[in-house]
Amino acid sequence: MGANVDGFADAVIAIARRFDPAFDAARVATRPSKGNKYLGVTITITATSREQLDELYRTLSTHPLVKVVL
Repeated sequence: MGANVDGFADAVIAIARRFDPAFDAARVATRPSKGNKYLGVTITITATSREQLDELYRTLSTHPLVKVVL
């Protein structure tokens, strides 16, 4: 989840593609918050290792537009 601004979902998609070359952006789900201030972005990747998941989490968590990573 992050700020509902132009480019946020695209930034998350770009990060997902770095970690999963077969990532399918057509499967991305977005949902704005009730006040439309935040945007939830759900991605599904195919992970090949725990290290890959840990690095994906770190990369998403440190992005300036991202507020929460679950």
